Amino acid sequence: MMFQIQQLIFITLFLSSCDTGKLTVIADLPSTLKEVSATETIPNSDLIWVIEDAGNKNNIYGLNTQGKIIKDIDVSNASNIDWEDLTSDNLGNLYIGDFGNNSKNRDDFTIYKIANPDTDKAIVIAEKINFLLPKDMKSEDFEAFFLFKGYFYVFSKENKTSKLIKVPNQIGKHTAELVTDFNLAGKHHKITSADVSDDGKTIVLLNHDKLWKITNFKGDNFFKGTIEELKFDHDSQKEGICFKDNSTVLITDESDSKLGSNIYSFKLN
Repeated sequence: MMFQIQQLIFITLFLSSCDTGKLTVIADLPSTLKEVSATETIPNSDLIWVIEDAGNKNNIYGLNTQGKIIKDIDVSNASNIDWEDLTSDNLGNLYIGDFGNNSKNRDDFTIYKIANPDTDKAIVIAEKINFLLPKDMKSEDFEAFFLFKGYFYVFSKENKTSKLIKVPNQIGKHTAELVTDFNLAGKHHKITSADVSDDGKTIVLLNHDKLWKITNFKGDNFFKGTIEELKFDHDSQKEGICFKDNSTVLITDESDSKLGSNIYSFKLN
């Protein structure tokens, strides 16, 4: 009887320590990746792609659904100034957003294009899309973007009024265009990652304890659409989000002493 009580206490403590609210843990992230800043899936690949942010290697990693590193690819002509998000196109190309700017002193940003990373290559050379901010726009910290109808939509990370800019998906140098200023309701709305569903009908914006689901928008008037705040009941340093299918997202978080370093799934409906 005493053994059964001890076992029950252990199970209760274990479940309490692993409480992930409405999130479902898919896998642990590899212990070698401490600062995963983005996640993405691409067509014709079963892998979950991730990167790390500033101060880490200029590598992209393809993980299986158990969290094991299957692909470790060195982007040889890139520098990881502050890699913050990933997006992809329907041809299987992967794009790295090197636009993190915590000190707000950058005036030049880069998006790296990796052609078909799901190959046997261990080293790749990326194509580059460079951009400057619009004239008279002060330097901002960006951590989130996605590709939609030929443009990258890049979101600034602010507690108050944020900015949305867009950059054409064309190799070369560009000046970004300001789409809109926006202010999400409530507290704690710094956006750490973003994605758009494959059918182009749903946008998700990620925060540490929630996401915003945006639907019923026209063109790129995203914030004129229907905006729903979906809470996780779980607070960790969530930095990456991507669509698994049109109604399910995958989320990654960084590790700390108590929480994090997982891949989660979350149902939007």
